[in-house]
Amino acid sequence: MRLSNAILCLLSFIVFSFLQSPAFAVKRSYVVYLGGHSHGIQSSSVDLDAVTESHYHFLGSFLGGHEHAREAIFYSYTRHINGFAAHLDDEVAAQIARHPKVVSLFLNKGRKLHTTRSWDFLGLDNNGVVPSNSIWNKTRYGEDTIIGNLDTGVWPESKSFSDDGYGPIPSKWKGICQNQKDAGFHCNRKLIGARYFNKGYASVVGKLNSSFDTPRDKEGHGTHTLSTAGGNMVPRASVFGFGKGTAKGGSPRARVAAYKVCWPPVSGNECFDADILAAFDVAIQDGVDVLSVSLGGDPTAFFNDSVAIGSFHAIKHGIVVVCSAGNSGPADGTVSNIAPWQITVGASTMDREFRSVVVLGNNMHYKGQSLSSKVLPDKKFFPLLSAADAKLANASIQNATLCQAGALDPKKVTGKILVCLRGKNARVDKGQQVALAGAVGMILANDFLTGNEIIADAHLLPASHINYTDGLAVFAYINSTKNPMARIMPVTTLIGTKPAPFMAAFSSKGPNTITPEILKPDITAPGVSVIAAYTEAEGPTNEDFDKRRVQFNSVSGTSMSCPHVSGIVGLLKTRYPNWSPAAIKSAIMTSATTLDNANEPILNASYIKAGPFSYGSGHIQPNFAMDPGLVYDLSTKDYLNFLCTLGYNDTLISTFSQDNYKCPGSLNLANFNYPSITIPNLVGSITVTRTVKNVGTPGTYRAQVQKPVGISVKVKPKNLKFKKVGEDKTFIVSLKVKKGEAIKEYVYGQLIWSDHVHYVRSPIVVKAV
Repeated sequence: MRLSNAILCLLSFIVFSFLQSPAFAVKRSYVVYLGGHSHGIQSSSVDLDAVTESHYHFLGSFLGGHEHAREAIFYSYTRHINGFAAHLDDEVAAQIARHPKVVSLFLNKGRKLHTTRSWDFLGLDNNGVVPSNSIWNKTRYGEDTIIGNLDTGVWPESKSFSDDGYGPIPSKWKGICQNQKDAGFHCNRKLIGARYFNKGYASVVGKLNSSFDTPRDKEGHGTHTLSTAGGNMVPRASVFGFGKGTAKGGSPRARVAAYKVCWPPVSGNECFDADILAAFDVAIQDGVDVLSVSLGGDPTAFFNDSVAIGSFHAIKHGIVVVCSAGNSGPADGTVSNIAPWQITVGASTMDREFRSVVVLGNNMHYKGQSLSSKVLPDKKFFPLLSAADAKLANASIQNATLCQAGALDPKKVTGKILVCLRGKNARVDKGQQVALAGAVGMILANDFLTGNEIIADAHLLPASHINYTDGLAVFAYINSTKNPMARIMPVTTLIGTKPAPFMAAFSSKGPNTITPEILKPDITAPGVSVIAAYTEAEGPTNEDFDKRRVQFNSVSGTSMSCPHVSGIVGLLKTRYPNWSPAAIKSAIMTSATTLDNANEPILNASYIKAGPFSYGSGHIQPNFAMDPGLVYDLSTKDYLNFLCTLGYNDTLISTFSQDNYKCPGSLNLANFNYPSITIPNLVGSITVTRTVKNVGTPGTYRAQVQKPVGISVKVKPKNLKFKKVGEDKTFIVSLKVKKGEAIKEYVYGQLIWSDHVHYVRSPIVVKAV
């Protein structure tokens, strides 16, 4: 018996050791980032092949041979980004991370699309008429610009991508239409390129079937965002007849290209780092001028962030990268895409509503919103019921209140209008569950956090989304009478509503948790109930039960606000082809407004005054951005200096940039020439330096300061006289804590340089300690 036990133990040990050997260790997909390339933008296929071989050689030294490296690597980044993505066990990954050639090594993480559709174009004109503003005419609507979009692909048949009236594709374009495995997918002189990247996704979910081998957008997000940025003019566009007008992107005559990096969610993630880097690497080589990136993840160190890495390599080649801030608001410190070389965009409302009024039996009226094409009989009231009172016996009150699947009792619901609470499950799914239970309509009420942010969704039954305060009134009415009644009036489109804009509750907020000295987001733009082109592969709600198809759809999220800014960047690139990405960013930021259409401070979704952590510099104003007067410029070297202040060494930064770089002797992050001033830990006093460049007519600018509470602010000199275009002037701003007056939380002010024609405004954000 003892011998048998000994033999059994020995066999167990052998099996355990066998399974723990490198050949049987669990492998995960990693990105190994090696910096930039020494070969130029005109690299040949021989150069690219040599890079791939170098990656095999490098990894082979860890895996025991060239062939093992070939099997492990599924992406080799060869054009502008130097690195590879590979299947590695954690022990080998740890060894590679310590190699001096490696800038960073990180897991092939998943990221999310920044749309609120799942949980929670400058759109349409008031009258369908294209603006005749002379500034816009000078840009020729961005026709010299190529806008690339990292997203879910594109629906090429959309009228927003018609090439009627377009000339030949620009000679600078080096991209392709990757349709070899999807013969029905076609590019044209408007949609000049499309590619897909799915190896990083496959490394997580397993082998993919042939349906994934296409840049076609099957869920709508990519078509919506790309058409918002650069969609052509389409007259008589609408969603179920609502919001009729001419649809057009921010740069409606721009050429566009799609880079599909996002796929059906796995564990809530849709877009993976390895694919994102591959798309950036190729897009830079293809010749895009603007990259619109409506996706992101949790804020992380720059060298472990695929979007930060990719966008740095892009701006080195003069490509402006615009990113969404994220949909994790209204909590503080949630903003993502926080690198200073990115334009990070929050989401706010516009002055258009798709109003659906709720009328109670006591004759109280509440203004909700909806895009439901179904209507209840005119002037007929129906019994009104709180979803909490409609629960099945075995369901929780919480699930019933949220109108989740399997929580509602048809015997209690049939023939009634049900009131559901917003949160957790999709807004349109709540309506579907209500309809399945037999209700005739739904009132969707906000919770406290979502406040006054109401969204027009294409519900499948008569429905109206109302704000938090009105929701409380509806619930109070239900509890005040034995026979509560209500009706939902048909949807109407209204323009010029007030207050607008106000910040969306979902829009992610600062402070920047990686480098709090850099204010993020940078700007806000329309991101609520935005109408733009859509896929016809799915219904407007993207739910399996929705069999409807639309050419245009209304969607909300910072995914939608990001391409608004991308389109405006396209116009600026056409008008000022020699401006740096930083100059374009500065023009957008310093010309923004912090006032709404009632000439009052922009509010948040609870109708409380918002601040720079919500909207950055403010709400975008395209016409003013076209003539900013002064800009705060930055070069690639400035960004390298920025990295130096964070503690990265010369060798690492040189590898990152492929420049012969050495950190300057003394640098202060507060002096980074950003268009905003943020001091997160002010002790006593500090003096910061900024430089502005004249991009307008000669003139004299005078400083105007609004001081943050408890902080004194002095600017020297107080006047800047510019004699020519391109002239630089440097000034200093001294900030000092006022003893007994400072409060130990963030306070806000602003600095404005004005020549009485231009108002170049920078936020001042300070926290005394």
